[in-house]
Amino acid sequence: MPIEITQLITGSSSLVRAATRCQADGTSRPSAVRESPVAVAGPERGGREGAGEGGAVVTIVNSTMGAVTSGDAPGEATGVLVLAATPIGRVADAPPRLTEELAVADVVAAEDTRRLKRLTTELGVTITGRVVSYFEGNETARTPQLLDALLAGERVLLVTDAGMPSVSDPGYRLVAACVEHDVHVTAVPGPSAVLTALAVSGLPVDRFCFEGFLPRKAGERGRRLASLAAEERTMVFFEAPHRTLAALEAMRDAFGAERCAAVCRELTKTHEEVRRGPLGDLAAWAADGIRGEVTIVVQGTDAGAATVAGDAVSLREAVAEAEAGGLTRKEAIAEVAKLAGLPKREVYDVVHKVGHEREDG
Repeated sequence: MPIEITQLITGSSSLVRAATRCQADGTSRPSAVRESPVAVAGPERGGREGAGEGGAVVTIVNSTMGAVTSGDAPGEATGVLVLAATPIGRVADAPPRLTEELAVADVVAAEDTRRLKRLTTELGVTITGRVVSYFEGNETARTPQLLDALLAGERVLLVTDAGMPSVSDPGYRLVAACVEHDVHVTAVPGPSAVLTALAVSGLPVDRFCFEGFLPRKAGERGRRLASLAAEERTMVFFEAPHRTLAALEAMRDAFGAERCAAVCRELTKTHEEVRRGPLGDLAAWAADGIRGEVTIVVQGTDAGAATVAGDAVSLREAVAEAEAGGLTRKEAIAEVAKLAGLPKREVYDVVHKVGHEREDG
């Protein structure tokens, strides 16, 4: 038999959050993992008979244990870090739990507080906790502060501009700190540009890897892609629109012009576009300019096929291209040997033989 109790809670809205957090947790006490009560917060200004000025009525129902608690439970060691996914395009794609967590969090850490304000306005939710910024520029300094709040028993919600925190966005440092200090970490799953791009790319998705953003400098970008030339899994990259052409050209040079890929632009938004084709064709298409958020999906190499021919001319050309992309001679030979399916010594001999021939001539 469910037990229901209505209790008056007076004081600040933080006490209301403490009681209502059990709805988001699915627990009968804040920051604990227990049974499944339901908490409903009433008006804070005496909107319900008997609440009084400045008070709030909170009804807590526990249909499992029959135990009813409210407020901060004594003895709770730590709070909870919640990583919440936000829409990558349409606000309607926001998970329902995102609204709940925004309403009950003691602290909301946002990559961009202005975007957070627009999001909460569109969702029709009011944040009653503290709002702090948490972005690449202050992530190192802010992490200890958020950890202190968690160790004090507070519920911290982390959101980024779009998608899931920690995935090419702030969050990793805070999660690592929580793991080190035995703070509970959970997530509100939802929109993901990585998975969405994979799903619509038309490329194999049984095995894939996420490579994030490529280095901005051409040499570093070339070396990174050269190291991935023999990758068999489908690869997913994020890229800025003004660097998309350079990225596609570098991929064409590293993977071959015929390697299949998909450029996904403005996913889930009004002007969504998915352009599929060989990397050579995609690089030519991008020459006209790209706008919007870009995710690039590239098919992995065929495990049974050598991507560089084994004749001397092809091997020398491949090594020269790899060196032009920023690899050292030793690195280039090792990479070409892997792509050609040959021992490194054999490629070394071919490359250095032509050098000796030139010296003799």
